[in-house]
Amino acid sequence: MIPRDPSSSLSGIERKDQTPRHGHAHAHADTAIHPGQAPVPTPLLPPLLMDQDGTAFKRWFPWLVPSFVVANVAVFVITMYENNCPQHSNSNRDSCFATFLGRFSFQPLKQNPLLGPSSFTLEKMGALQVDKVVHRHQVWRLLSCIWLHGGVVHVLANMLSLFLIGIRLEQEFGFVRIGLLYVISGFGGSLLSALFIQSGISVGASGALFGLLGAMLSELLTNWTIYANKFAALLTLIVTIVINLAVGILPHVDNFAHIGGFISGFLLGFVFLIRPQYKWVRQRNSRSGYAAPPPVNSKHKPYQYVLWIVSFTLLSAGLIVGMVLLLRGTDLNDHCSWCHYLSCVPTAKWSCKPQEVYCESTQIGNQLNMTCLSNGRSDVFPVSNNSPSQAQQLCSRLCS
Repeated sequence: MIPRDPSSSLSGIERKDQTPRHGHAHAHADTAIHPGQAPVPTPLLPPLLMDQDGTAFKRWFPWLVPSFVVANVAVFVITMYENNCPQHSNSNRDSCFATFLGRFSFQPLKQNPLLGPSSFTLEKMGALQVDKVVHRHQVWRLLSCIWLHGGVVHVLANMLSLFLIGIRLEQEFGFVRIGLLYVISGFGGSLLSALFIQSGISVGASGALFGLLGAMLSELLTNWTIYANKFAALLTLIVTIVINLAVGILPHVDNFAHIGGFISGFLLGFVFLIRPQYKWVRQRNSRSGYAAPPPVNSKHKPYQYVLWIVSFTLLSAGLIVGMVLLLRGTDLNDHCSWCHYLSCVPTAKWSCKPQEVYCESTQIGNQLNMTCLSNGRSDVFPVSNNSPSQAQQLCSRLCS
């Protein structure tokens, strides 16, 4: 997502800007990747135990996940069209990257190294901004942000991960369950991110992608008895998840979105991805030469029902409580002094604090005169209305 936007555990970008209204602009310039690493190979689920006729569960034709990929790419193209760097860069037109692309050219690499639009354009297209969710009741941003990406690098890494993970899951469980799992996990990731990172904007599908990983883990656990080679698959899956979450402690990566998406997907896996069990035990015993036990009414084991009820209750309560806290403007960092380490751990080689830049501005008519106090650069920008978000973007651009 931009942390304040794809996880590149599967990936996203986030730029943090803030500007006071009284003539001075103060911006936190920070670009983060959601997740910012190359896609990690996705472990496949272990093979199912087969029926007597050699068939397993019904396999679905995967069309929804490819549709999601196309939709994400289409939204990114529209975002770049709307960004129109040559027109909006004013006197700095030549600073746009890949100008041969015309209005689709990218922002300067110093502003967005992921080859993408400005944070102002992402905000306009529906990026997550906590202030607008809380004070303007734009709750839809919790969902719209998962369809936006910070750049070519971001969208390609996320969509490759979505394709590798999602196709297999949709083949096994169908488009309805996987579609709901993807969207709800993305919402859960955005919600947790908004409760901890409340400045700047956030975009990216990382939370939804981590939700698919979490669902793979819970699906393996709840359907444990019907799989072969389950221990090797479990170990591979856990290692993959740990590596991806560990990358989230690097600067500029919104790990709260990863964690929120993973928890949501893990709980949803117990709800949506449950499989019948007794039927397969009877068939396995029959093939081993034992008489099949008498038929049973239920195809599921008692522990599966328990996990279903507990997971549904925890997820529902978590999302409801989270929304109530968010709409009240609660910052969970005030109640958890160490939680910020889950998203970034400072070391001698990097700092987790966003770079602060300050601008002084005056407006005459439709022209905004702005000076960056950190580097002394000045410029004049034509503006239709001097909104705080636009001033934030201009200040970050001038000081970069």
